[in-house]
Amino acid sequence: MKYVEGAFHLSTEPTASSQPSASPEPKRRADAVRNRALALDAAMALLAEPGATLTVETIAKRAGLGAGTVVRAFGGKDALLDAAVSVLLEPVVRRAGELLAASEPYSALRAFLPELIAFQAAHHAVGDRLGGLDLPATTALRAELVATTTAMIEGARRDGAVRTDLDLATTIMLITETAPAVARAAPGAPGLADAYLTVLMDGLRPRAVG
Repeated sequence: MKYVEGAFHLSTEPTASSQPSASPEPKRRADAVRNRALALDAAMALLAEPGATLTVETIAKRAGLGAGTVVRAFGGKDALLDAAVSVLLEPVVRRAGELLAASEPYSALRAFLPELIAFQAAHHAVGDRLGGLDLPATTALRAELVATTTAMIEGARRDGAVRTDLDLATTIMLITETAPAVARAAPGAPGLADAYLTVLMDGLRPRAVG
């Protein structure tokens, strides 16, 4: 209430002491989202740099954050790298599924392998320096990718587009064990990936009878 000319006047304006203080919680949430995104971007950038050190400290430095802030955002290095690799890998897995759903298995395989090798060439650390870490989301995506690639090979064998005198396990290993090696060498050897795929796919074609 205000006192106006000798009378009490009811006012709807709250006094300074009665105004609720602005909650810092929305700002804290916004900062946490921003810090998480910065850390993810930094981790993904480092994953694309061969030889980069993948520690909380190096990721935090690249992100312009403190190491403690990065840990609070994710709970630790394993969880951060799992999130970063998942962001990178999920479109690759989705693309494999889309190709298999939209085309014949052999055509899907032939279209997908160059894209997979290009991804592996750009992200050496995804396959080379994550051993021993607890990466459940990444592990699940990799399993899905293997299953989709296997379905491409199995379908191509059933269709007569891929030779069956080699057993399925051998055919899968020919692709999964050699493609990453070619991907690692590809940045310094232009044309290597195309040559590898030509030889591989020609070699997987059924041999002419007689």
